[in-house]
Amino acid sequence: MLGQGGHVALALVSLLLLWHKAAPIEVPQDPKIQQDLKQPPTIVVQSVKDYIVDPRDNIIIECEAKGNPGPTFSWRRNGKFFNIAKDPRVTMRKRSGTLEIGFRSGGRPEDYEGEYQCFASNDFGVALSNKILLRVSKAPLWPKEVLEPVVVTEGSPLILPCNPPPGLPPPFTFWMNSAMNPIPQDKRVSMGLNGDLYFSNVLAKDAHTDYSCNARFLFTHTIQQKNPFTLKVLTTEPYNDTSYNATDPYGGRKVAETTPTFLSPSGSESSKMVLRDEQLLLECIAAGLPTPTIKWFKKGGDLPGRKVKFENYNKTLKIINVSEEDAGEYVCMANSHLGSIRHSIFVQVKAAPYWLDKPTNLVLAPDENGRLVCRANGNPKPNIQWLINGQPIDSSPPSLSRQVLGDTIIFRSVQMGSSAVYQCNASNQHGYLLANAFVSVLDMPPRMLGPKNQLIKVIENNRTFLDCPFFGSPLPELRWFKNGQGSGLDGGQYRVYINGTLEIKRARVEDEGTYTCVANSILGTAENQVRLEVKEPTGIVRAPEHQTAIRGSTARFDCKVKSDPSLPITVAWTKDDKPLYLGWRLRKDEDSLTIPNVNEGDEGTYTCTVKSEIDQDSASARLTVLEEASLNPSVSSALPPDRPDPPMDLDLSDPAARSVRLTWIPGNDHRSTITQFLVQFEEDRWEPGRWQDLSTYPGDLNSVILQLAPFVNYQFRVIAINAVGQSQPSAPSPRYKTSGAAPDAIPRGLRGWGSKKDNMEITWEPLLDLERNGPNLHYNVWWRRKDLGEEWSNMTTVGSKHVIHNTETYVPYEIKIQARNEFGPGPESNVVIGYSGEDKPTDAPTDLRVSKVDNTKANIHWKPVDLNSLQGEFKEYRLYYWRESSLVPGLVVSKKKKTTGFYSTMAEPSGILSDLVPYSKYKMFMVVANNRFESPPSNTVEFTTKEGVPDAPRFFRINRRNFDTIHLEWDKPLEPNGILIGYQLRYQTVNGSRVGRLQVETFLPNVTEFTFRLPDRSTRYKFYLSALTQVGAGEVFAEESPHFANEAYIDQVDIATQGWFIGLMCAIALIILILLIVCFIKRSRGGKYPGGGCMTGFEKYLVRDKKDLPLDPVDQKDQEGSFDYHSDEDNKPLQGSQTSLDGNVKESDDSLVDYGEGGDGQFNEDGSFIGQYTVKKDKDETEGNESSEATSPVNAIYSLA
Repeated sequence: MLGQGGHVALALVSLLLLWHKAAPIEVPQDPKIQQDLKQPPTIVVQSVKDYIVDPRDNIIIECEAKGNPGPTFSWRRNGKFFNIAKDPRVTMRKRSGTLEIGFRSGGRPEDYEGEYQCFASNDFGVALSNKILLRVSKAPLWPKEVLEPVVVTEGSPLILPCNPPPGLPPPFTFWMNSAMNPIPQDKRVSMGLNGDLYFSNVLAKDAHTDYSCNARFLFTHTIQQKNPFTLKVLTTEPYNDTSYNATDPYGGRKVAETTPTFLSPSGSESSKMVLRDEQLLLECIAAGLPTPTIKWFKKGGDLPGRKVKFENYNKTLKIINVSEEDAGEYVCMANSHLGSIRHSIFVQVKAAPYWLDKPTNLVLAPDENGRLVCRANGNPKPNIQWLINGQPIDSSPPSLSRQVLGDTIIFRSVQMGSSAVYQCNASNQHGYLLANAFVSVLDMPPRMLGPKNQLIKVIENNRTFLDCPFFGSPLPELRWFKNGQGSGLDGGQYRVYINGTLEIKRARVEDEGTYTCVANSILGTAENQVRLEVKEPTGIVRAPEHQTAIRGSTARFDCKVKSDPSLPITVAWTKDDKPLYLGWRLRKDEDSLTIPNVNEGDEGTYTCTVKSEIDQDSASARLTVLEEASLNPSVSSALPPDRPDPPMDLDLSDPAARSVRLTWIPGNDHRSTITQFLVQFEEDRWEPGRWQDLSTYPGDLNSVILQLAPFVNYQFRVIAINAVGQSQPSAPSPRYKTSGAAPDAIPRGLRGWGSKKDNMEITWEPLLDLERNGPNLHYNVWWRRKDLGEEWSNMTTVGSKHVIHNTETYVPYEIKIQARNEFGPGPESNVVIGYSGEDKPTDAPTDLRVSKVDNTKANIHWKPVDLNSLQGEFKEYRLYYWRESSLVPGLVVSKKKKTTGFYSTMAEPSGILSDLVPYSKYKMFMVVANNRFESPPSNTVEFTTKEGVPDAPRFFRINRRNFDTIHLEWDKPLEPNGILIGYQLRYQTVNGSRVGRLQVETFLPNVTEFTFRLPDRSTRYKFYLSALTQVGAGEVFAEESPHFANEAYIDQVDIATQGWFIGLMCAIALIILILLIVCFIKRSRGGKYPGGGCMTGFEKYLVRDKKDLPLDPVDQKDQEGSFDYHSDEDNKPLQGSQTSLDGNVKESDDSLVDYGEGGDGQFNEDGSFIGQYTVKKDKDETEGNESSEATSPVNAIYSLA
């Protein structure tokens, strides 16, 4: 019959076997999440359990907690509510539970001694601090006493008692004389752990009147002194100080010797109890003459060497960090030439409670499961007590979602409102542990935590990680998409980590694009985008080379760089790893560094480093500066270092079965110390002519013992290595053939598997050539049925495979293998389990059905198959499903089959099919699969998903066609996930971090554009557009309007279409037309100068500005530095042609006769003056050479424009 404890244990085991625990949610430390997260309180700072305070200071009892909303605090003192408000000396800090007790207005600190406990509360629970035992430090005075002189016979033992007053904490004791000098201590005289001063034997020189014990109290920093002892020593003969020496402390006087006895502890045995992790101090002080020596040992074992220390001249054994294995019988032995005595100390190790599994905070989503575990150990075994919000859990209201099983609380299908703080108290007679752990039930829609629309640039062919930190409760499922198309990215060169990071194993140019991570849960969807650009690597294609230059010549280092055209790069030079200052002498261009007029200071190592924002490359070369050859013919010492010469004269000696000594002479190191020798070998049996690395040795060795394999005909060569590089290989050594031996190696990779349903192939990796150890290598293979207990079958083969035929389908076999050659067998392998071949499962899952179908998930159930019908290893139940159609009229969908697997061996298996498209018709069937085959399909099930919220609009563009309006355009979502009933546009003003009130516009489903009039052209707006179904608003597409000063977003508008420009052009055209009409009217009336009277007024206006311009001699200089004396006057119209518009001709300063060939002017038939177009006499030819086009009204307008 099982007792009650047995039933509890069985219940716990069965629950753990059936337990399907959802992983607790880890809340990220993101400030935005923490700000919105509602959580029970957590104690973060508290005073120590045993709290001793200085009576001269104010008392501060710490208690700090965090939570959301912020917690409030209360205290209990000695188990009762502590009303702080009623005590004027006690205050609590703001937004804290820390107490401050002040005594400026009087009061005694002793009145506040007691046990304190802090309670931190908010709407979601109560957290508790430890019980803080507050005590006031005490430093009592030494009791007054009259001490009689201590009289003792020389050679006798003596104990001077200290008995310090009991303080809190206990005082530190020490012995001093009246001169405040420490009493000398040694093997004979020492202070015990209790503070007493022990004399193993008294000498005459010990007679003093001032043996004083002192007690130092740590908190008050005071020293209390006991009245001094006077010690009188009786001697059989007179004592002379001058006769004392170390070898004869009695000055030739005869003192009777005594056998060893124990002063402390008394008797032959004693006991000691110590707590785990504390310090164990064992003491043995012996009396006797001569002074005995002390030795320690432990019965049944050795002293724990690392933890043991011997102090006080071997009289004290100290063990730090005591553990349970330190318990036992310890023996101290006091020994002198007169004999020895022993004392046994039996040590017991007890333990205050210590954590094995401390409960931690648990954050769960609604309907999830979880558990709190509180495991502690101690000696004696601690008692576990659970509390909820500071009250015993047994007295709290029962909850169907909570079950307490000893040290574990199991939660099932938790619901909102069940958050609380649980306390676990583990206690025994030596102490207690108290831990708070809250259970917070949290529902939070998916949120993206990383930066939005991040641009990641990577180097081609590099491993790349795209981060997408996210959070939600329940934990969202995250998928990645590229360029908004296709199914989720996972598999192949993509790998999605649980934290949302997408790994691209080898980034290529075709991997460029926009990657979208979408986090989805039943509470919603969140997404973020990362744009990936793949760049060519930055590299040095022509590196600088080592060179030698004669002083005064020019040195040039090349550094030709290749990089991605879109990445800016910087090329920097360093000399001896320090930045190189170019100054006036050194020149750096795009591909090189030039050092003219080289001097000794230029010698060194030059490094060219090219950097882009995402990678870099560097190359170095050394410049050696030489004196001119005529001044210093011997320049070999200044040559640059080079590779060493190959080693010479290889010699073999000390032959053995598996080793030989190889000796060589190093070659010239060429000014760079040889750091390493590489020994290579070649054998002529399996791979003749191929040299392989055997081992490397330090550069200061030239004779080594080579460890070799059996049955190999070796020859060796040596390569020297220095900082410049490797030497050429040495000439080969003579050949050395090792003797054969049985194989040492076990064939690797042994496995058994079925390629057909009635066979099993046993395969392994053959031994390497150098593992054969001899000729005629073959393999012994054994096998037998694991479940029948039959004898081993075996065979021998030289291959690496053996096939067993006519087996039953999928039965287990035990297999082992051994290599063997002519010299004998090698070691046998461990037994491995193999299986014969698999066949098609005969039974199909039945009664496939769905339940609880929402818009993206469906719960599926089925009846399992008999596992014996699998005819192979059970791999999974594999569900095939496809989207048959969309319930949205006219929407064409892909009917590609998808699969998902469920591993379940339960009697009533079920699973959740997720990632479904809302408002769609699905079909599915199920098979069961082993490693090679699938069963026949189950029944086919049809179901439809519920309507959901739509995806984001396909695009959302903002065009600013002028300064007063914004034009918005969008398109329908790719997946409406239901019947669209319209669009919702929310918008608000934005000004830096300040935002305005949110306003809302709604549109019918056939409306995909909207013109928004700006009340103020300098105001910016943020728009949030989402499509609507009956379920609600879908994914939001957010855009921000362009700034007024940024014309990049404004549509390119032709200025000729603007109203103000058209009006201006019309006005100009009208003025020109009026002027032309007046001109023609004047001409038709027979004006004197054709066109002259018409436009002189207008020309005068145009030219007047030019007349005011001064002659700028700088501007008027020609290229040779001479002045051009043609002024603006040369371009004026003739003053004699100026006429008012009313036709009245002003009198000219010049006579008209001056412009003719003779005295008479010439006139055309219409009366116009021909001389207008002739050159004036007696004038320079350049003056008045004015074209008639200057007065053309059309040219005048062109000049105006």
